[in-house]
Amino acid sequence: MLEWLRKLGAKKLPPLTGAPLVRRRKTYSAESGYVYIYYYEGSRAAERGSERGAQFVFAVSWDRKSFFPVSVFLAESSIAPWEDAHHVLQAAERYAIAKMALFQAFDERPDPTRMKLEVLVRRADAESILETLELD
Repeated sequence: MLEWLRKLGAKKLPPLTGAPLVRRRKTYSAESGYVYIYYYEGSRAAERGSERGAQFVFAVSWDRKSFFPVSVFLAESSIAPWEDAHHVLQAAERYAIAKMALFQAFDERPDPTRMKLEVLVRRADAESILETLELD
C-alpha cells in the first residue's frame, strides 16, 4: 500500500525527444583510464529545485556489458549570461554543451560507479565549454 502511494505522488517525467532514429554507438577514452561507450537517448525540459533547464540523457557503459542512464542537467541560469552577451543558443549548441560536460565528468570522476550521479553544468563549466567550442 505504501509503495502504491509513493507511485501516486511521483511526478511522471515527460518523454525524451531529439534522439536520432538510429542510435550511434560512440566511445570516449577518459583521462581516468576508463573507456566509456555511450548513446544519446534524448532530452527534455526539467527542473532541479528552483532551477529550470534541460536534462540530456545518455546510456553509458564502462564494461561493455551493462548500460545505465547518465543525466546531464543544463540550467538556464548557467547559460543566460552568455546568451545575454552573444545570442540565444540553439538546440544543437545546448546538446554540445551537455556532451562536453559528460566528457568532463568521464575525465574527472575517478570510478565508473560515480557516473551514475547526475552531471550538473555549472555556469563556469558552460562558459569554458562555450569558449572551447568557439561559439559567437
